[in-house]
Amino acid sequence: MMRKSLHALLSCFLLSGCDMIDYHPYDVRISGETEVNAHNIERIESNCKDKTTIRFATMGDSQRWYDETEDFVKAINKRNDIDFVIHGGDMSDFGLTKEFLWQRDIMNGLKIPYVVLIGNHDCLGTGEKTYEAVFGPTNFSFIAGNVKFICLNTNALEYDYSEPVPDFTFMEQELTDRQDEFDKTVISMHACPYTDVFNNNVIKVFQYYVKQYPGILFCTAAHTHHFRDDVIFDDGIHYVTSDCMDLRTYLVFTITPEKYEYELVKY
Repeated sequence: MMRKSLHALLSCFLLSGCDMIDYHPYDVRISGETEVNAHNIERIESNCKDKTTIRFATMGDSQRWYDETEDFVKAINKRNDIDFVIHGGDMSDFGLTKEFLWQRDIMNGLKIPYVVLIGNHDCLGTGEKTYEAVFGPTNFSFIAGNVKFICLNTNALEYDYSEPVPDFTFMEQELTDRQDEFDKTVISMHACPYTDVFNNNVIKVFQYYVKQYPGILFCTAAHTHHFRDDVIFDDGIHYVTSDCMDLRTYLVFTITPEKYEYELVKY
């Protein structure tokens, strides 16, 4: 009789206490929206179709700076002149599942679509799997107006040569994929050449592929936490790096038929 009572008591506890279960922080249990980049790319391409002037914002590392990221969302939502946002990676500090979900939910407050690149911190633990589940492939592209955006995983240090990072096969395929829909190119990455996580053994090959893209305009990056504008190679191509969100700034790029320009905005 006593054993039956204990069994019943334990069963009741387990059934009623499911919400109390604390899952492992790296369990990749995703609640809420998944495939965020794909959904937002559809919106970007639809909203920007046939536009000749494209204006977009880039932002840097947001790990740890939740309040600042929420204020960024509020600042962008007060504007009506920006088509989309590119998050340069490092949403998480430790690759924890909840970090991605918290940051995703903050960014989902934007009235305009956004895409997120993968950063080196996002690769920690099971972070890459969480990133892929929430946002999608680590290399992706989209077209806004007549501008193709190539978004690359450049966090080679986190992969121990187990995967091609940067993936030159992907870069080569993107040279001709949908080639009749674009005549200008922007390349975005988390870590640019000569930073500590980039595979600097292949920088000349990387530069070669970058230069092959039609109408290459400039590259965007994050990772270093400080705004920079560098011409890394002797090719005139600028690599423009965003501040981290702790510094409460973002960059706004405007691409017109004749030129491009950008400004550093404080909020």
